[in-house]
Amino acid sequence: MGNAGKKSGLVTENRQARRDYLIEDTIEVGIVLKGSEVKSLRAGHINIAEAYARIDDNELWLINANIPAYKNANIFNHEPKRHRKLLTKLKERSKLIKALERQGRTLVPLKLYFTDRGVAKLLLGIATGRKNVDKRQVEAERDWGRQKQRLLKTQTK
Repeated sequence: MGNAGKKSGLVTENRQARRDYLIEDTIEVGIVLKGSEVKSLRAGHINIAEAYARIDDNELWLINANIPAYKNANIFNHEPKRHRKLLTKLKERSKLIKALERQGRTLVPLKLYFTDRGVAKLLLGIATGRKNVDKRQVEAERDWGRQKQRLLKTQTK
């Protein structure tokens, strides 16, 4: 049975992306990894805060994601910031191409996780960038929502 029955779950989440970008839509894609990269991910070592996805020659690539070298891999280790191919269905890829053709759209990685079957998946967001004023407004609305919940909680006691 192996690792197929285990639920590995979330490896990393890019929480800053939801603040910096307005996420219009999300799409789940597979990611092509080497063995040492998978070992490093299972240990929780990855940084997708500065990463983005791009379409080159009708293929989807993850750029600037940092998966540090796995110390036990010796000579079979990987390049930490290499470009990684993302796997999508043809229909999804054409949807992404159309979405990116519109002005100011980008593909931002939101989460990287393992499925129940042990397959690495990446959740990409089709996003537009926010200005600093918009970022402050989103934070203020979030803070007000938290305060409102606290007030309602103390009133019910």
